[in-house]
Amino acid sequence: MGAETARPPIAPETTVGSLLAHYPELEASLLALSPAYGALKNPVLRRTVAKVATLRQVAKVGNVPLPTLINRLRADAGQAPASCGDEADETALERPDWADPALVARTYDARPVIDAGGHPMPQVMRDWAGLRPGEVYELVTPFLPEPLVALAAEKGYRAWSVREGSDLVRTYFARDETRR
Repeated sequence: MGAETARPPIAPETTVGSLLAHYPELEASLLALSPAYGALKNPVLRRTVAKVATLRQVAKVGNVPLPTLINRLRADAGQAPASCGDEADETALERPDWADPALVARTYDARPVIDAGGHPMPQVMRDWAGLRPGEVYELVTPFLPEPLVALAAEKGYRAWSVREGSDLVRTYFARDETRR
């Protein structure tokens, strides 16, 4: 009997790339959970974001409760259900003072780029670099850009998102002056 590589359990911190590498048959299950996951068909996003985006982040992007996402994928993979903990929707939090639309210095609507199969990250990174203290950057996307929000935190920016429709999310970014 040949040695078979064990497939890892599906968990909130599993990346989409790892999930699809170990469970390619789950792509259809993922796509069925939210229209936002159709972006996985974009080869640029598949090569970039999928490698680092966790299922926890993807749940927010697709507006799917984390336990629903994880346990649907686990069931389709033949794994027992798992507890994912209490997941509060961060987009429901009250708008912070710094995310005032009146402070927006630049807005970038990334929907056309995403729809065309591109990735907004290079433009967003250039725009962040040009932000001055007290200025706010507004990013418009068709889904919650959770991987970019996580990257922003790593790079010293704060972020806050508001969903204004099934395919319209405004995310505000500003330098986190408390970290400087």
